[in-house]
Amino acid sequence: MAIVITEQEQAILASVKIPPRPKALMTINDEMQQPEPSIKVIADIISEDASLSASVLFIVNSAVYRREKVIRSIHQAVMTLGIKRIFPLVKAVALKNSLPENDLLNTFWDTSSLVALACSQYVELLNRPDLVDNAYMMGLFHNAGIPVMLQAFDGYGSMLKKGIDEGWEGICELEQNKFNTSHTLLGAVLAQQWKLSTPMVDVIYYFHEGDGIFESDELSDIGLFLFCVLKLARSSVEGLLKNDYDTNEWLLVEEQVMEYLKVDEHNLDNMRESISELLQNEQVNAL
Repeated sequence: MAIVITEQEQAILASVKIPPRPKALMTINDEMQQPEPSIKVIADIISEDASLSASVLFIVNSAVYRREKVIRSIHQAVMTLGIKRIFPLVKAVALKNSLPENDLLNTFWDTSSLVALACSQYVELLNRPDLVDNAYMMGLFHNAGIPVMLQAFDGYGSMLKKGIDEGWEGICELEQNKFNTSHTLLGAVLAQQWKLSTPMVDVIYYFHEGDGIFESDELSDIGLFLFCVLKLARSSVEGLLKNDYDTNEWLLVEEQVMEYLKVDEHNLDNMRESISELLQNEQVNAL
C-alpha cells in the first residue's frame, strides 16, 4: 500500500508538527537490531524514563495480561514478556506521551484505552495470542491522527466532539471539506514515521473504507484480520458506553467481518459477553 497524498496535503503536512520518536525508543530499536539483543540494556533504557517505565508497568499489570502476580520492575517485565513483546508496548506508551495534551482528549483517550483492551482480548478469543501486544497498540492508536488534527487546526474541537457524540462515520469527508486532509491520513503518516508495522499503518489509513475494503487488495491477510478485530472492539466499546453494539459503523461491515473470521452469531454473542465483562471490570477499577 502506498499512502496517497495530494500536493495540497503535502503543504499541510509540512506545517503540521508530527511528533518525532524519542531518543530512548531509537536506542531500543538499535539494540533490537543486534544479533543478540541485551535484555538488561533494553530494561535499563526504559527504566531511565520515569514516565515511560511507569506507563509500561501499568499496562503489563492491567487486564490485558490478567496476571496473578504483580510485576514490580521493568527488568521483571522485560524478562517475563520478552524483548519482542515488550517493544510494541514501549512504542505505544512513547507515542501516546508524545502527542499533545488537551482536556478535549480525555474522553478520547479513555475510549481508545478500552478499544485497545478489547482488541487485545479479541485476538486471544480468536486464537491469535501472538498478536496481543500489536493489537493493543493498534486499538490505542488507530485514531492517533485526531490529536494531531486538534493541534494543527483551529476549530477541530467541534469535529472531535461530533465524532465522540455521533460516531466517526462520515467524519473523514467533513475533514477533507473543511481542512483538506483527514485524521486517517495524518494517523497513517504518523504511524509510518514511528515505524509501526505495515499492516497497522494500512489499517489506520483504510479504517473508514467500510465493507469495500474486503473487495480490494489494499490490506494483507494480517491487515484484514486486524481490521476485523478493531471493528469488533469498537462495537463492544460502543455497546458498553452507549448500550448499542449495532452502530452504523458495525452494521456496514458486520457480514464481511463474520465471514472473514468464520464466526457465527452464537460465537459473536459469546465473545461480546466475555469482552463486556472485562470492559466493565476495567471501568470499575479505573474509578
